[in-house]
Amino acid sequence: MAETQQDTRDDNNGHLSQTVRGGTGLLQTPTARMAKEGSFTFNYNDIDQYRFWSASIQLFPWMESTVRYTDVRTRLYSPYPGFSGDQTLKDKGIDVKFRLVKESYYLPDVSIGFMDIGGTGFFSSEFINFSKAVGPFDFHIGLGTGYLGAEGNITNPFCKLKDSFCERPSGFSGSGGKVDYNEFFKGPASIFGGIEYRTPVEGLTLKLEYEGNDYLDDRAGELEQKTNWNFGAVYKYDNFDFHLNYQRGNTLGFGVSYNFNMHTVSQVKFDRPPRSLENMQPADAMENLNRERLYADLANEGSYLINATHQEGSEMTFYGVQLGYRDHDEATERVGRILASELPESIETYRIVETVGHTPMLATEIDASEFKVAAHYEELETDIQSTYLRTDPSQASMDNYKPKDKSGVLFGVEAFWIQTFGNPEDFYLYQGGAFVNGGYAFNPNFSVRGGLKVTLLENFDKFKFLVDAQQSALPRVRTQIREYVSRSAVTMENAYLHWFDRIAPNVYAQAYAGYLETMFGGVGGEILYRPVDSSLSFGIDLNYVQQRDYDSETAFFDYKALTGHASMYWQPEFLPEAQLTISAGQFLAKDKGVNIDFAKRFDSGIIVGAYAAFTNVSSEEYGEGSFTKGFYISIPFDLFSFTPAKGRGRIPWIPIGRDGGQMLQRPVKLRSLTEIRAPFYD
Repeated sequence: MAETQQDTRDDNNGHLSQTVRGGTGLLQTPTARMAKEGSFTFNYNDIDQYRFWSASIQLFPWMESTVRYTDVRTRLYSPYPGFSGDQTLKDKGIDVKFRLVKESYYLPDVSIGFMDIGGTGFFSSEFINFSKAVGPFDFHIGLGTGYLGAEGNITNPFCKLKDSFCERPSGFSGSGGKVDYNEFFKGPASIFGGIEYRTPVEGLTLKLEYEGNDYLDDRAGELEQKTNWNFGAVYKYDNFDFHLNYQRGNTLGFGVSYNFNMHTVSQVKFDRPPRSLENMQPADAMENLNRERLYADLANEGSYLINATHQEGSEMTFYGVQLGYRDHDEATERVGRILASELPESIETYRIVETVGHTPMLATEIDASEFKVAAHYEELETDIQSTYLRTDPSQASMDNYKPKDKSGVLFGVEAFWIQTFGNPEDFYLYQGGAFVNGGYAFNPNFSVRGGLKVTLLENFDKFKFLVDAQQSALPRVRTQIREYVSRSAVTMENAYLHWFDRIAPNVYAQAYAGYLETMFGGVGGEILYRPVDSSLSFGIDLNYVQQRDYDSETAFFDYKALTGHASMYWQPEFLPEAQLTISAGQFLAKDKGVNIDFAKRFDSGIIVGAYAAFTNVSSEEYGEGSFTKGFYISIPFDLFSFTPAKGRGRIPWIPIGRDGGQMLQRPVKLRSLTEIRAPFYD
């Protein structure tokens, strides 16, 4: 019965709620519970000396991650009014929790977790905890060290194993930003825990908690604590949780959380259903085919824009671009149904070749007779996907591609949003607007391109300083970013010559020269090996660049660098819907090392990722943050549109940006151009 009860909770998350600091738990302390995979929760909590903004993500059924900013009301950002005014101190932190054992009839949930890793470490903690449900009650008990165990209400059990666990090193070392493994489970330890009671009132949960912190050495200073017992209530209404609590025997707190699931979030679509094959009237011969109607139907019903066709015997090839449906299977079925209803029976194979920049990129071969059987639902177990095959375009398909327009004007507009948190001038600074891109394609492979950055909305005018005052052991390849983004409302983002082609089966190459990004210009090239639907691909890029002058659209500084990387892109089978990118080489500041990027994709198309660069630059040379790292969320435009749409937007979060481990932001990447061959982002 308990196992069934737990499975039900995992399905609806009816009783799970967030702690004050973010993450599934009680009030100040975490529990062993995990939300449903894909759960994303925004939190705001206010408790006297502190305000907490956090976001918690359930990346896998066994892994939860939380990012957090803490506003310390009793301390200033800095003692210098000219630098940060009267802004209060902001502290950032990252938590992770892993489930070791899932609850069963006899066993509890068991989890291990780490709080405030990769930050300043002022709230750093490690814990092991247990959770077990009995009827409407959920019981929790855990062992914590660091902030969670500051009171030391028991002897640290690890201290009995090794003396080094008896004392905890300083909670802050160096410039912050790195994981201090030497602190884990060391120093004073405490037992903590509590009870949650799901009341008969729909949506209302009561919490009782015993914590192991004594607040004698808190970030806000020594806090009075009359009792270790805390009390709280959570009321769940739709996607919102409303929190009210009483802590330390003297402090009232409140908060609100908003939750949605990245697997199931969707947008209502006003779209016609796929064409039915009932009562279809195909042409009796190719010479009687109404091509104008067919091409219009493919565009209107299948969002497939034709730019060339070729017939050879019983095979018909359609070259074009899929404009609307990001799901390849849905796009293929819709196009296949249109072809099946209008092409004559003599055409036995439909070949759909998707092109990128007039380069055939992916061929989908449909067996017409098998497709019609499946689309007619003539068999009990219909499987339309088994009727077609995705392949690399054959040499014949490449040779037979004769588009009418091989040259022409290029134009596009895309939105941008730059944001930064925890600044001395203001907590949140932003800049938004549009990239206006244009160019001219001289032939299918060679073009000239450029883009203007047009700022429409920003508060970067609050900048009180440009280059930071920290001494840098590295060339300032990124820390002058404020000069670049604030000099004008309209700037030249890039302007370059570009060549692109398929040089062998599954192998693509490009070369480019000009103003490549906001801060650098130069020449470069890239080669990518990417088989169709392979979980593994490889690429290499090499660039010689010079730093652009931030006071001029066209001038350069003296700094030059050779930069490039060998990259591996892997979608491992043991981590479903995940991609690991490893790039090794030389970075812009001429430091050498590796950049690791991990991304997780959810059923809605939302992708959450994180990256970190590890180079031969020490944390002391790097400066504040210790090493380059960042996080991002990539959201498909389809979630905001009432009709099918392709494309996506990216929201980054970079805790601290310094000069080490910085990669060139190339204007075109082969991974993006070839995405349809093995979709992860599409």
